[in-house]
Amino acid sequence: MTAIVLFASFAIFLILSVPIGIALGLASLVTILYSGSLPLEFLAQGLVTSVDSFPLMAVPFFILAGEIMSKGGISDRLFNVANKIVGNRTGGFAIATIVTCMFFAAVSGSAPATVAAIGGIMIPAMVRMGYDKRFATATVAAAGSLGVIIPPSIPMVIYGVVGPGATIGDMFIAGIIPGIFVGLGLMVYAYFYSKKMGYKGSGEKFSVKALLIAIWDAKWALLVPVIILGGIYGGIFTPTEASVIAVVYGLLAGLVLYRELKIKDLPKVIGDAALTTATILIIVGTATAFGRLLTVEQIPNQVAEAMLSISENPIIIILLITLLLLIVGCFMDTLAAIIILTPILLPIAVNIGYDPVHFGIIMIVNLAIGFITPPLGVNLFVASGISGLSIESISRAIIPFFIAMLVTLLVIVFIPQISMMFLGFSLWFG
Repeated sequence: MTAIVLFASFAIFLILSVPIGIALGLASLVTILYSGSLPLEFLAQGLVTSVDSFPLMAVPFFILAGEIMSKGGISDRLFNVANKIVGNRTGGFAIATIVTCMFFAAVSGSAPATVAAIGGIMIPAMVRMGYDKRFATATVAAAGSLGVIIPPSIPMVIYGVVGPGATIGDMFIAGIIPGIFVGLGLMVYAYFYSKKMGYKGSGEKFSVKALLIAIWDAKWALLVPVIILGGIYGGIFTPTEASVIAVVYGLLAGLVLYRELKIKDLPKVIGDAALTTATILIIVGTATAFGRLLTVEQIPNQVAEAMLSISENPIIIILLITLLLLIVGCFMDTLAAIIILTPILLPIAVNIGYDPVHFGIIMIVNLAIGFITPPLGVNLFVASGISGLSIESISRAIIPFFIAMLVTLLVIVFIPQISMMFLGFSLWFG
């Protein structure tokens, strides 16, 4: 009965449009009061101890680094490189937009931040080039989801903290190929749709010299993932220390090297990062308390037994888990879903032979799709705010991108080598 109270109260708060972090906390509080067997301190302890973690300190610094770099002239230069590579092909602007989102994902670690940084530049530019506004908006919204798949990724940090058997460094290195693979899936659809609609490339002949010039101009931006990921895998610093390095490097690039970030901009940049960090940490704290209540009620064991009773076939079980995550992604914040569901689903995945790191990638790609699926669909709201189109209009245009991401997800689920191929290098460097 206690579990029913927990889930029912959480559902009611969500229906009432209570922010998910607050809804999780209130549902936990209602359940504690109903049970009578747990002290109120249980909730307070969950809020405090959940964020008392050194690895978790990477979250605010990566958020701040992303804010600094999005304001420091990096987006334009990354697009210029992408455009020189693929801009002359059919649908070149759309494909270049996806490539730019992949570049920026290696900087920001956030899907909505990627949409905001790239969408403000590329949606108007694609419309000027003759692209349909709905397609342009859907392209940016879908490609922005790569912000949580390609490392450094904030959800990967959270999974590395709560998921036994998976470190943050392993998650980062395992996310590289899946992120590129999902990006390629989006590009394939963008190419064929552009070919059908007659969206031509820039018409410029590919030039190695022009590409090298663009790369040189963007060198400080392109060095960001090299420094962050190379430093982690080379054993020079931890992921948390890498996040601080990213902030320092972002300030250096924006203020000194590119000089597009001004001192007067810093209060707003820091304020925006602080607001995002506070929102995330509230979700982390309340989701942890919610998850502990689930553990007290032995919900993880019950769910595991229920799934294993349906079938002993690993393929059926992983498909059920994938379906569950896709549904959860439509209604729940990614970080809250990771904290709550990892203790429930990871033991099941390990029991049917999945590596914790591979399962973490499956989980994150699943939930990344949630950024483009209503009703939560954060990327849809950000893209809508940029383009002025309705959520309904963008949702219809994004269906083919959703299908492309779903196909790539299934490939990642059943071919573990896509996620695991670089882990040997991580061990060698470590």
